[in-house]
This record gives sequence, structure tokens and C-alpha cells, in this order.
Amino acid sequence: MRIGVPREIKTNENRVALVPAGAEALVAAGHAVQIERGAGEGSGFSDEIYVQAGATIAPDAATTWPDADMILKVKEP
Repeated sequence: MRIGVPREIKTNENRVALVPAGAEALVAAGHAVQIERGAGEGSGFSDEIYVQAGATIAPDAATTWPDADMILKVKEP
């Protein structure tokens, strides 16, 4: 399954729907995880940490949404 995690856009929403440890577990289970660039920064997770966990970084939300079988969000889309 391809899992997409877009950056939250609501004002003052700094959480991210998937932490790097979760991304690592999903990748280990055979899933592909794609994180929008900067999605974890508000929670203190750099793009590099997600890459080390096995996720790929999408340049923007327009790339993240259509490529995913499932989207993880903190707030409703």
C-alpha cells in the first residue's frame, strides 16, 4: 500500500500524522510511505529522519495526494 502524509495547513497545527518510527514500521511491513516536504518540522522531525526511516519525500501536497492509496492526516481534509 502507498501511504501519503501531507503537511498540515491549518493555522497553528504543528502535529504530523505519522512519526518517523511509524514510518519505519510501515516500510518494514512492506508499505511505501511518502511524506510531504516539511510535514514533520512543526513536531521536530526533519525530512532526513523520515528518509532514514525508509520514507520518500514528496515536493508538495499535489504530489502526495494522488499517488497514495491511503492518506494520514491530523485534521480532516
